Amino acid sequence: MGYSIFSFFSGSGFLDLGFEMSGFSIDLVNEYSRAFIRAYRYSRQRMGLAEPKYGYQNIDVNEYLTFRADELRGYIKAERDAGNLIGFIGGPPCPDFSVAGKQRGREGDNGRLSLSYIRLIIDQHPDFFLFENVKGLWKTAKHRAFYEELKLMLADAGYRMSNRLTNSIEFGAPQDRDRILLFGISRERFPNLPMLNFPWKRHVIYDWKSIRNLHWPQTDNFSEDGERECPANIPQELTVQYWFDKNDVTHHPNAGDCFVPRQGLKKMLVVEEGDVSKKSHKRLHRWRYSPTVAYGNNEVHLHPYHARRLTVAEALSLQSLPKEFVLPPDMSLTDKFKTTGNGVPFLMAKGIATTIREYLNEITE
Repeated sequence: MGYSIFSFFSGSGFLDLGFEMSGFSIDLVNEYSRAFIRAYRYSRQRMGLAEPKYGYQNIDVNEYLTFRADELRGYIKAERDAGNLIGFIGGPPCPDFSVAGKQRGREGDNGRLSLSYIRLIIDQHPDFFLFENVKGLWKTAKHRAFYEELKLMLADAGYRMSNRLTNSIEFGAPQDRDRILLFGISRERFPNLPMLNFPWKRHVIYDWKSIRNLHWPQTDNFSEDGERECPANIPQELTVQYWFDKNDVTHHPNAGDCFVPRQGLKKMLVVEEGDVSKKSHKRLHRWRYSPTVAYGNNEVHLHPYHARRLTVAEALSLQSLPKEFVLPPDMSLTDKFKTTGNGVPFLMAKGIATTIREYLNEITE
């Protein structure tokens, strides 16, 4: 039995890449942004990965709820006839639930897309699904009520579910990034499964509470091209500098992709290494993990020891992507940073995908 994945809100495919590298087949890719879906295709060609069987579909996801519903149903039937289980994966755009966003919630344009994704799952009824979103959907009271409504809709449609607030650093990504993950399986497909005991922590490498309590360096005076030794007793593999070196960011094809400020250089020079206390102009510390990789709403992340912003290559490394992952040279800088910030950290995606695959293998046996 194989596992056929239909991906929605795919961006440039960070989540999908984690599933691909865990043995799943990505058979349909849906993304509304033309720039992002071009980057998805470009990166996979660079990495020598197969194109999705049912193509790259650059359309609004709501079309699958109307005049393209039968088309999607036909793809699913073809995979089921071939003996495959069908999985939907997706993380609807989340600014309306983000703590740093405008808090429009379910009424915002992006907030409504979460409902569209849930309705699509109910309408097409895949055998399993993964829903990914920001922690604000889980921790903010008014958004949590909406989230519970979505889960109730899925339960009424015949899904058993399990959810967890997960931090990407638990899987080895050098980034403090919380995400709510909801996994569900169809009671119709697995009628003899009494309950869903999903092993969320099976491929967790680090305990987040223990990591936070280590004696990480705080702030140091900014020194252009200055050197600092890595402190003892911290996991170096979770630091910014480790990933810069691992991905050879100075020689990466996206190494030259960087915003050059017309003004504000003086401001950059006075921000200490490791000072991430403000919303904008956060200077990363080379021997610490990064805050959430996000570059919208005027958020600016500065290089630890250069008087400049991060390059795209550096940002991709903090998303724990393989160094072979490259964004197109003709993609705008704004789109490059936006798609990088929107993506699911690769190592978290791979860890969750591997857990899902092993779990499905166990319950199908």
